[in-house]
Parts: sequence; C-alpha cells; structure tokens
Amino acid sequence: MTKVIVEPDESFENALKRFKKQCEKAGLLSEFKKRQHYEKPSVRRKRKALAARKKAKRRERISD
Repeated sequence: MTKVIVEPDESFENALKRFKKQCEKAGLLSEFKKRQHYEKPSVRRKRKALAARKKAKRRERISD
C-alpha cells in the first residue's frame, strides 16, 4: 500500500505529486490497467513471448 505523510509546511500539490510518483514507482497504474479486463492464458503467453522477443532484439542491437 502506498502511503504519503504530509508535512505541516507542505502544500497539497507537493504531497499529491509525491503520491503519484510513489504509485508510478510501485507499478500500481499499470497493474490496474492490466487487470481491468480478463486476459486468456493463451493471449498472456503470446504477449509475454512477443515482449521477450522485442527485448532480446533490443539487447542485440545495443550490444553490436
């Protein structure tokens, strides 16, 4: 759970900015979007395989 303690002299906008940054770092938004709709296991496997291929291709391009 993400928690932000607001300091007495801190503005609400700064506290909100810190909260959003912590949520982004924890990956809450991407997790929420991923779980918004059911994904069949076969579709999940295909998506992960595609991501792995892209990552390998990127690594190969960088190492050259």
